[in-house]
Amino acid sequence: MGSGEDRLLQQVRSTAEQEGLWAKGDALIAAVSGGPDSMALLHLLSQLADEQDLTITVAHVNHGFRKTESAAEAELVEQYAAKLGLAFEMTELDMPAYIEETGMNPSAASRERRYAYLVETAERRGAAAIALAHHGDDQAETVMMRLLRGTGLTGLSGMAVKRREKNVQLIRPLLRMNKSDLMKYCSEHEVPYCVDSSNNERYYFRNVIRLDVLPYLTQFNPQLSPSLRRLADVAGAEDEWMEQQAEERFAKLVTSSPGECKVRGSDLTSLPVALQRRLIKLILNYLSNNTVSAAFEHIEAMRLAARTDAPSTWRFDAGAGIRCMREYDVLRWIRTASFASGQTEKNGDYAHELDPSAESWQVSEGGLTLVAWREGLGGHAKAKGRNEACFDVEKVVFPLVVRNRRPGDRISVLGLNGSKKVQDMFVDEKIAPSIREKYPLLYDAEGRLLWIPGIRRSGHALVDEATTELLFIRLENE
Repeated sequence: MGSGEDRLLQQVRSTAEQEGLWAKGDALIAAVSGGPDSMALLHLLSQLADEQDLTITVAHVNHGFRKTESAAEAELVEQYAAKLGLAFEMTELDMPAYIEETGMNPSAASRERRYAYLVETAERRGAAAIALAHHGDDQAETVMMRLLRGTGLTGLSGMAVKRREKNVQLIRPLLRMNKSDLMKYCSEHEVPYCVDSSNNERYYFRNVIRLDVLPYLTQFNPQLSPSLRRLADVAGAEDEWMEQQAEERFAKLVTSSPGECKVRGSDLTSLPVALQRRLIKLILNYLSNNTVSAAFEHIEAMRLAARTDAPSTWRFDAGAGIRCMREYDVLRWIRTASFASGQTEKNGDYAHELDPSAESWQVSEGGLTLVAWREGLGGHAKAKGRNEACFDVEKVVFPLVVRNRRPGDRISVLGLNGSKKVQDMFVDEKIAPSIREKYPLLYDAEGRLLWIPGIRRSGHALVDEATTELLFIRLENE
């Protein structure tokens, strides 16, 4: 047993223990392409299998890009798995046809199909984790790619040593190792491997980074690759802490329900800027899985909308069918198909006619409930606060109607000369725009607006000394 094996084997064992990559007795899927990195990973895992009671299944994906080479790779992996006494599984994909059909980026499409197969295999085999062969040089390339494209702290974290995909853990035991050490390991221990000819094609962005960008920049810093890996480690730890902080604020400050989140603007702006951005990202991710990479400009627009000097009512299409709205001191995010198609949030008009022969009624609309009942003079003859109205039954023109606002609606406000637009009343009372269209209003049979519940009543049907029967109506929140 050579010193190279001792060091790498100890490093894999140590990484697995420190990061909790697996437990004794676990079943693992080893994703093996046939290249030196994955073949070294396979050999290292096989060395640990007995001492840690691991059940290893070798999984290989033939993407169908290079017919002859791909067939040779598949054969090599299958034969080596057999030599090590490990189970082998393989799938053959026609990625060129899939890419032509979907128009997807070749790398993204291949990754999607490959990971789907690996996860399916892991679930079928009852595996706790899928072992991937990404190493330190891959990590440096990933960080540099993200830097050039533009990224934040999460992007600088690069690839994680361990992360969950659906119900399976993805683990990268080699992530802190150099490519050169893995090549040396294969040479010392006679581990066979294939060389992928597409690794030298500059058609792929990652190859340009590896072949041109990193070698050029290394002349300014010979330790560039290790520096980028350290950056990923530091950023990863800080990103994890920031995410925990944001999740705590989410639980404390955000009111969430299926399809909606809201937070007080003052609560949002009281947070450090970094946490404001994180919290908005968490809200978007809560409402839609398609917003993980929401544009920085969109995040900023929503963050700045909460400031005290920003407009008190505001709307913004955040993408993925999510609409962000400021309604005075509340920011709301709503997921709705109608927003995604550019429609308004109004779901149609309504009108409920109240049976004049009934002793009591109840109507619920727009998240509010109106409860009405008749009463003789034996009880109280005055309304209790703004959420209750009292009318003289004999002066009311039945049947009463509860409906939402129509354009041009006005109310003859008690105590004021003339009438006032309902829209203006809503603005004065800071009723959120998203609520106004559904807000229940009480009208009589002649179309006169008797009451804007919880806001103002009209001068119609007032109670006086001649009143013999009362009609009470109370506003209740659902």
